[in-house]
Amino acid sequence: MIKRESDLCLFVLDTNVLMHDPTALFRFKEHDIYLPMVVLEELDAGKKGLSEVARNVRQVSRFLDQLMSDADRDEIEAGLPIHPLSDYGRGFTEPPTGRLFFQTERPAQPVARTLPGTTADNDILGTALELQRLEQRPEQAPAQAPERSIVIVSKDINLRIKAAVLGIAAEDYSNDQVLDDVNLLYTGMATLPDDFWEHNAKEVDAWKEEGRTFYRISGPDVTDWYVNECLHVEGDDAFEAVVRDKRSETEAVIELAEDYRVQRHNVWGITARNREQNFALNMLMDPDLDFVTLLGSAGTGKTLLALAAGLAQVLDRGRYREIIMTRVTVPVGEDIGFLPGTEEEKMTPWMGALMDNLEVLTQTEGGDWGRAATNDLVRNRIRISSLNFMRGRTFLHKYIILDEAQNLTAKQMKTLITRAGPGTKIVCLGNIAQIDTPYLTETTSGLTYVVDRFKDWEHSGHITLRRGERSRLADFASGAL
Repeated sequence: MIKRESDLCLFVLDTNVLMHDPTALFRFKEHDIYLPMVVLEELDAGKKGLSEVARNVRQVSRFLDQLMSDADRDEIEAGLPIHPLSDYGRGFTEPPTGRLFFQTERPAQPVARTLPGTTADNDILGTALELQRLEQRPEQAPAQAPERSIVIVSKDINLRIKAAVLGIAAEDYSNDQVLDDVNLLYTGMATLPDDFWEHNAKEVDAWKEEGRTFYRISGPDVTDWYVNECLHVEGDDAFEAVVRDKRSETEAVIELAEDYRVQRHNVWGITARNREQNFALNMLMDPDLDFVTLLGSAGTGKTLLALAAGLAQVLDRGRYREIIMTRVTVPVGEDIGFLPGTEEEKMTPWMGALMDNLEVLTQTEGGDWGRAATNDLVRNRIRISSLNFMRGRTFLHKYIILDEAQNLTAKQMKTLITRAGPGTKIVCLGNIAQIDTPYLTETTSGLTYVVDRFKDWEHSGHITLRRGERSRLADFASGAL
């Protein structure tokens, strides 16, 4: 929702807003919405196909059809009341009270005098200019309420630039923005003050249970903790723990974290190289956590840690039946076109990270024969799947790794996570600084969305990996380039 406190607004929606979020029609509260005819034409042209955009367009058409049911020409001219539909009203804290207007006449003064060509963007700009003219002379527009600001809402930066040139207010659609600033995103880790134990010595109870060490802590320091948040104290006597229970605003139970940096606690031959990796392995190996998210730049070890934990729990502990690896297929450069073969063969070029990390994880001392045998064993328990075929599926006792999750929208993320059946664990990996999907930003990415929404759930965990461990060259390049 775009916030304006000075007056009411008439928002002119661009097509890409509705293609991005079909429920945008209901997101403007008391303000009115105006749909130019060219927007309806573009929606009609984009309704065919199986893509997410085509599905969104068809949903918009269904919403409009329901809002317009039994409305006559006079009611359309006066503006249709916008109300949340019965099957979609649950997600609105404040039901919209504005009206929906459609363009029914051509602008009296075409924008062609100012901007050359007859593109759809220019039609939208011309419509907005005409609405501005009518707002300044309300006697010519009896169906329009006077004293409103005309604002174009578009995900297209160039359209907003052209609007500014013509003196039209234009803003981005920000309803799907999870946070105002990505720096406010939950990191999954908190640093305790050096005097934490001295300050809380009287409010601490400690005990052991099945070889695990727990502490019950009371006091004001507990207030800002989340369940499964990672805590640590700097210094020579480093302390690392995970919040296991938040009994009240001032009381919590924390558990001493397992140290995966020592060789005897290695996970499929892999040991943690820093504090964040150690916390990540604690979460990945925890059977009580059904959903884990790992954020971090290239080289922080996200995929390697997730795969090692998956192999250990599938092959050694039998906790899951197999590993399913998937990712969104958004190319960094030019698309290489259609690929032959089965679903798994088509996905193989996108799984370079999987192959590289398997090479590290399958190194054995048995020579070529031993490596080949290990490779066959591992590959038989790993399946590569495409996100395009996830709808309608239910995964039972699977360990699912979703790589490059920053390129998914919130809706796509929901589609995947709701496929999880009993005994399934989902691990989402990504770097929100490397988003390749159009119209997605660090604050609107589906990965940012789930990190923020799952931070309060007792069966989820999150950690942001900060230190690169790939090589000294990669670490230097990540910071210097």
